Amino acid sequence: MTKTVQNWAPGSWRQHEARQMPRYADAAALARVESELQGYPPLVFAGEARELKSQLAQVAAGKAFLLQGGDCAESFAEFHPNNIRDTFRVLLQMAVVLTFASKLPVVKLGRMAGQFAKPRSADFEDVDGVSLPSYRGDIVNDIGFEAKGREPDPQRQIRAYSQSAATLNLLRAFAQGGYANLHQVHAWTLDFMGRSPVFEQYQNLADRIGEALDFMAACGINPETVPQLKGTAFYTSHEALLLGYEQALTREDSLTGDWYDTSAHFLWIGDRTRFEGSAHVEFMRGIGNPIGMKCGPSLEPDALLRMIDILNPANEPGRLTLITRYGHDKIEAHLPKLVRAVKREGREVVWSCDPMHGNVIKSASGYKTRPFERILAEVRGFFAVHRAEGTHGGGIHAEMTGQNVTECTGGAVAITDEGLADRYHTHCDPRLNAGQSIELAFLLAEMLNQEMAERAKAAA
Repeated sequence: MTKTVQNWAPGSWRQHEARQMPRYADAAALARVESELQGYPPLVFAGEARELKSQLAQVAAGKAFLLQGGDCAESFAEFHPNNIRDTFRVLLQMAVVLTFASKLPVVKLGRMAGQFAKPRSADFEDVDGVSLPSYRGDIVNDIGFEAKGREPDPQRQIRAYSQSAATLNLLRAFAQGGYANLHQVHAWTLDFMGRSPVFEQYQNLADRIGEALDFMAACGINPETVPQLKGTAFYTSHEALLLGYEQALTREDSLTGDWYDTSAHFLWIGDRTRFEGSAHVEFMRGIGNPIGMKCGPSLEPDALLRMIDILNPANEPGRLTLITRYGHDKIEAHLPKLVRAVKREGREVVWSCDPMHGNVIKSASGYKTRPFERILAEVRGFFAVHRAEGTHGGGIHAEMTGQNVTECTGGAVAITDEGLADRYHTHCDPRLNAGQSIELAFLLAEMLNQEMAERAKAAA
């Protein structure tokens, strides 16, 4: 059945205030690129987005958990099949840890195949008296501090589309072609993980899963008879920042008549573009995809409820994910009032924790970093609030990579301030490496177990 969104069209955002958008010098060149993109095939399909929405409805009901992770910003320079594979397999490992511990299905959502645009705190960057446009992600301009490269170039959108298509092609092959087969649970471990204290913990878990699979095989349950053992559903997401690009990839679904942004399965609104009258909010309210919204310290309960009314007026389960980002020392002071307001009004949402963006510091060595203990403290605070309020902490939103980087301090491997320089590769914000990501998954599993035990006790 067709559902029309009132007074909305894919381009209606253009009549609203658009923040965090690059200024292109050649408007005609931009229009040509957007017109070209309109003729390109969709990257994802409406039916896949609907399937993700139904899985997120299970998360909202406390019957599943959302794992969203990937790069802070994808780059053209680091585009390589091995990097895609390694991030994918760390997400698989995290999901296995969470599923085994919580006995809940895990919805896997990558910050991949489209996470190219980045919001900035200032329009210009000043270095040694020279002022140039800020780097806004490879889809807009170049990270090098040179006048020509920093000029926003619309042709970069074509390259971002092509890289997203190739990334999606590989992810689909990994997810359905046998690589995600649960019997590969030992093979997913990255070579350098052998040096991590988390390695032994993961190997023990993998051994237990292997024994369970052997038992099931003896009972006639194997990947040939149960396809879920052979593959997995894997979805993509990014911040919907560059609205001309998003509009160009928005298509009307032939089955339902609804509009879907086919650049990704899931799009979100950032903290800097979340305001009443925002062009980004206007665009997102009309697409049929499941969507997210970042919630930071500046967001008050009444403003949140108004946003929910705009973005999910039908109160559809799985449609809206609220991604909290406060900082380890602010979450328990700010989050409860939002949770209470949403619960009181009976709004159907997924609550997910982004413990990354509120915990950035500048280290003594000069590098921007995120201390692992602060990340964990925010996650603990998130679950503590939901336990106290009788609601469901439904997910995690992490910037991470399968590469052996040294960008966040701490963790079992104990990366120090001095060690940050060893392998600091990020194009934007510091990411968890594979060992830290899996360590986070084990600690998350403990918190989920605690939450499940509390719920079982309350229901008894």
